[in-house]
Amino acid sequence: MSTTHFSGGLTAITPDRHDAAGGQPSSQWGCLRLSSRLLLAGQILHIVVTQFHAGGDANDHHAIFATYAENAIWSAVHVGQFAGMAMLLAGLVALSFALDQEDEAVRWLGRVGGAAAVAALALYGALQAVDGVALKQAVNAWASAPEAEKAARFASAEAIRWLEWGMRSYQDFAMGLALLLFAAAIARTAWTARPVGWLMGLCGLAYLAQGWVAGTQGFTTAQSAAIVLSWVLGLAWMIWLAVVASRRRREGEKPSD
Repeated sequence: MSTTHFSGGLTAITPDRHDAAGGQPSSQWGCLRLSSRLLLAGQILHIVVTQFHAGGDANDHHAIFATYAENAIWSAVHVGQFAGMAMLLAGLVALSFALDQEDEAVRWLGRVGGAAAVAALALYGALQAVDGVALKQAVNAWASAPEAEKAARFASAEAIRWLEWGMRSYQDFAMGLALLLFAAAIARTAWTARPVGWLMGLCGLAYLAQGWVAGTQGFTTAQSAAIVLSWVLGLAWMIWLAVVASRRRREGEKPSD
């Protein structure tokens, strides 16, 4: 409900705009459309950019550090990954605004989910600073160091790598928590298919699995499998959500009487 103020001090109460089909405020569908676009664009950008990341056995530190030191696009790849993740998480925050028109339980699930998404973005920024900047400088210094200094330089690079494990682990936990909260909220709404919430929940569990493996074993094959699973599940629920938003747009909006 909105208010209009007149010069004489009177206040008229006027209804918000509602869409023609669902009876929900038009601002809700605007947030939903923005959310679906940011989510899908961010996920696709992150996946595409990650294909250019230097590859190899990430837990074989001598071999992989040499590969990293020789990589000329390391910084650009990590900036691209951050841009993709920032778009994706901004999409989750926009989704929390779309859910703010629902009942109290859904509103609070969305708000706490949005807060977890902001925390996940902060952790991802710190992760990329450690991985994209500090680790690159450390492996470069190790690769170019004289033989007498190599052991110390390698130990420094390895310590940064272990810090990266910790940052990645807790960023994944925050991301998984955000998705589980949004999944619970989406499952309680009437305007989207319940399986969207289930897919979001499974995607959140995949992120939690990533976080556990990264924190206990590092960047193993199991962690890579969990990453790919989260991408597949993420694309599935994001595309489904985009279809819901597109259908709402085609139905059109008009002011209520």
